[in-house]
Amino acid sequence: MTGGSRGIGAAVVRAFAARGDRVAIHYRQTAAAAAALRDSLPGDGHVAVRADMSDAEAVRLMVDGAAEALGGLDVLVNNAGVYLAHSVLDGSYAQWQQAWQATLGVNLVGAANATWCAVRHMAGHGGGRIVNVGSRGAFRGEPAHPAYGASKAGLHAFGQSMAVALAPHGITVASVAPGYVATDMTAAELATGAGELIRAQSPFNRVASAEEVAAAVVYLASAEAEWASGAVLDLNGASYLR
Repeated sequence: MTGGSRGIGAAVVRAFAARGDRVAIHYRQTAAAAAALRDSLPGDGHVAVRADMSDAEAVRLMVDGAAEALGGLDVLVNNAGVYLAHSVLDGSYAQWQQAWQATLGVNLVGAANATWCAVRHMAGHGGGRIVNVGSRGAFRGEPAHPAYGASKAGLHAFGQSMAVALAPHGITVASVAPGYVATDMTAAELATGAGELIRAQSPFNRVASAEEVAAAVVYLASAEAEWASGAVLDLNGASYLR
């Protein structure tokens, strides 16, 4: 579970652990949060693993270490991501380049590298499940965060390519595309006047819970969801229809 120490990632970790699965919680900087989450989970054998997702070698060591600690690897959830604001009209050219490199390096290339490494532990070992956490922003646009929107669109397309490539090896690949989600990272904004406008984007007049996203991820990682391989599941409360 990349980006597993907080927010959507932590909800997904809890959901898998509640089913009796052992999980590896990836983090980059939040070691204390990852350790606390690991220690709070039911069952045993859970591990916390660190890597900078923009560092290809660190990703390889992290995935291999997780597989060794867990005794194999059945599911990879690509959730780690960065969300950097950068306007095409403001800032320097160097800042523009930096935002693109940092965002794509984690959100897209990091996920691609984690997938490559995870497949080595799935193909020929009974297959597996890969679930990518994308975004509604891949479809409706992210004018203040263009690299983020592009990275998530790329992640959806990457997942569909992998769904075709890996099906003969018993590996399914699917994606979820959440809209706005209530987490510790979004709580402050949701508590302001902007929160009312954000909730009003959906006819349900609310945002998603992290647990709702986690439930979809768990389903797509299940044996029953094999025929959903290649799908991109919208989870935005009808706030954006396509």
